[in-house]
Amino acid sequence: MQVGRIGVPASGGACFGSWARKWGAMQLRQSRVIGRAAALAGVLFATAACQEIESVILPGASSSASAPGVQSASAPGVQSASAPGVQSASAPGVQPAGDPGVQLGTTDFTVPGVTQFPSTGTAVGGRIEELRGELEGLQNKVREENASLQSVRSTIRTNAVAYNQNVAAMHTSLQVGTTPGNPDMVERWNRARAQLDQIGTDSSELNVLLNEVSASSAMAGYLLEAAQSTFAVRGAVDADHQQLAVLQDETSQTAVTIDRLLNELTGDVARTSGFTVLERNNMRALSVAVDNGQLIGTSLASLSSGVPAPAPIGGAQSLVGTRQPLVVIRFDRPNVDYNPVLYSAVSAALERRPNAAFDVVAVSPGGQQSRPNSARGRRYAEQVVRSLANMGLPLDRVGLAATASPDVAVDEVHVYVR
Repeated sequence: MQVGRIGVPASGGACFGSWARKWGAMQLRQSRVIGRAAALAGVLFATAACQEIESVILPGASSSASAPGVQSASAPGVQSASAPGVQSASAPGVQPAGDPGVQLGTTDFTVPGVTQFPSTGTAVGGRIEELRGELEGLQNKVREENASLQSVRSTIRTNAVAYNQNVAAMHTSLQVGTTPGNPDMVERWNRARAQLDQIGTDSSELNVLLNEVSASSAMAGYLLEAAQSTFAVRGAVDADHQQLAVLQDETSQTAVTIDRLLNELTGDVARTSGFTVLERNNMRALSVAVDNGQLIGTSLASLSSGVPAPAPIGGAQSLVGTRQPLVVIRFDRPNVDYNPVLYSAVSAALERRPNAAFDVVAVSPGGQQSRPNSARGRRYAEQVVRSLANMGLPLDRVGLAATASPDVAVDEVHVYVR
């Protein structure tokens, strides 16, 4: 926004000399408003539970215990402890990734208008006419900003509805079960990602609009200060002060409208940003479900919060044989389907301790074959780490290590919780 140059009549130069300082105050207010809006727009959404993990551990390395739903996953090489509250991959009550939608404001903002008066012919009257013109320009700018806001809101709502419907249809198919990597599901997933990307683009437009409204708010503050200071200028007639009082009242009403617009827009930015961040994580988890042909759950990122627990002293490899693992995956056959059990165990651990971290350890058979098998075992462990990342678990909560043990007959990957 450009602010018109302030004309100072020769007869009132001393009184108008303070306007430069008021303009500096207006700029300071603008920077504070923008800073507050940026801070609110960075709000992220996370869970905050904090309970100890009591029984989410494997009863024994040779035990056949498994999480609910593992039998239908046809993965005999995977073991995991059953934990209270853990649902199977197709259990009802799993919240779809697209629900709830984006909750945006609904106010359509209007400004009061500017009352026109005949010129009084005084220097003060000339200054009032200048301020009246600047207020008209500001109100026109606010009308444009409001129109842009309503348009972007409408676009976001439309895209969010389409995204939610698409994701809900995917969840319905995955809850029943479908073929792994079903091309129709892949096409739906790609369409949902494009819809979510569009919502992200709309969110960027809201951020641009937020900066514009912040500038309008600062301009309104400047006009209020200028109108107030004009009352002290010598050489005014009664009609000047009457017009100035009306101008000051209309400027105050405009400032209130702008502040309401700014507050509601700040909330829209925060909610839209939070929605896109959460749904991008959920889309990653949904891609794993599409690849497996069955629903796993929402993103693990929505369950994790706080500072991750520190790595164990002596390295994660020292845990093998001394601590019970959360999950043991035996790679005794091609294409071991471990994702459902892995997700159930890790999500249950995060529900009990949101700041939990995990160590993924490749355990190769000991003896003469330990050296050639160690590289293969590490590749298996890296595969498990990628699976956790696709489920939405932040990589700063995952450690990777490798070791050999004479107690295993085939390559295994152990997952430990910190």
